Amino acid sequence: MLAGKKIVLGITGSIAAYKAACLCRALIKKGAEVQVVITPAGKEFITPVTLSALTQKPVVSAFFTANDGTWHSHVDIGLWADLMLIAPATAATIGKMANGIADNMLITTYLSMKAPVFIAPAMDLDMYAHPSTQQNLEKLKSYGNQIIEPATGFLASALEGKGRMEEPDTIVKVLETFFEKKVQLTQKKVLITAGPTYEKIDPVRYISNYSSGKMGFALAEECAARGAEVILITGPVRLETIHPNIKRINVESAEEMHQAALAHFPETDTGILCAAVADYKPVHYSENKLKRKSGESLTLELTPNPDIAKSLGEIKKENQVLVGFALETDNELPNAKEKLQKKNLDFIVLNSLRDAGAGFREDTNKITIIDAEGNAKAFPLKSKKEVAADVMDTITTVRYMSIEEGRRLFHESMKQLENCLKQNDE
Repeated sequence: MLAGKKIVLGITGSIAAYKAACLCRALIKKGAEVQVVITPAGKEFITPVTLSALTQKPVVSAFFTANDGTWHSHVDIGLWADLMLIAPATAATIGKMANGIADNMLITTYLSMKAPVFIAPAMDLDMYAHPSTQQNLEKLKSYGNQIIEPATGFLASALEGKGRMEEPDTIVKVLETFFEKKVQLTQKKVLITAGPTYEKIDPVRYISNYSSGKMGFALAEECAARGAEVILITGPVRLETIHPNIKRINVESAEEMHQAALAHFPETDTGILCAAVADYKPVHYSENKLKRKSGESLTLELTPNPDIAKSLGEIKKENQVLVGFALETDNELPNAKEKLQKKNLDFIVLNSLRDAGAGFREDTNKITIIDAEGNAKAFPLKSKKEVAADVMDTITTVRYMSIEEGRRLFHESMKQLENCLKQNDE
């Protein structure tokens, strides 16, 4: 999976920098093209001569070459790469990355990077466990970076604990797995709905729910990271998209989301309906703010909103995949299965408000994925980023992987036929 991939390897000032030589060799043996960017402190631990000999490329460590003024463009490197890996990543570099302190070539390259970024920390156990380091790592995760957790073992301080940079072979396997997943959605187009909708009562009041949009945005980033072109239709949320492959469409009401989904779904391979759409809206909208009248109650007449899942299920083509979400408070599994069938969905992702850490506003979720045949697979409580990966692994394995496998078998049979024809001719 690494053949032909362009990888920027960032090296920082850690004793674990010696492992970078093995990492370069392992990546190149897999067919990758490696460009090293090293910090000034990194050069104290491993020489650019060694790294250049292994990669067959000049090592970049400064903004320009002192003797002839050649400019090294961090922007060009960011556009060139398929992936950036910082290994080892010290506490200092992690802090700079998290807070945008662009005082060396590696950090400016990171800030210009268009490709996914993987970070392999390396430091002493107390530095790794320190709240500031953990907070910086969480901040980097929130930006969409992926952390390759350090191992536990013997450290340069002669202490033992968590802080050892993961071994090069393991890091290479992580990158291979990433590209393997990414290929599964290459040339695919995915529509995702996210967040709540607002149904206006008057100019200052509305009907809505507690959805933060975190689950839908995590799904959008996961699909984009795997190579898909993503159309994200989102209600009002305080979240930003990170990946350039995400086209964001902001809406407010269920009607607006319905119209946008109907317009874009026919051109997509997959629809994932993660938004918490208001089921009802006020029949009457007041142009002026409704005033409190002493002793009088207020009655709102509500009418159903359009059913986005049902509408898309009715126009879904045979080669399209439609995934719904069900947030339940009781009779969870029967309710989810009923929704799956009624809306003509291929999968439904169930979560329950009775599960601690699941549902609205949380950074975690606990789901069960049910397919069209009623088969259910339950997952433990995980971060919403990890949940997004579980959802996409399930979809791609069941639907897209079978298509790719069919193509592979077809090509193999054609080769066998060609060989038989050659043997007959001979």
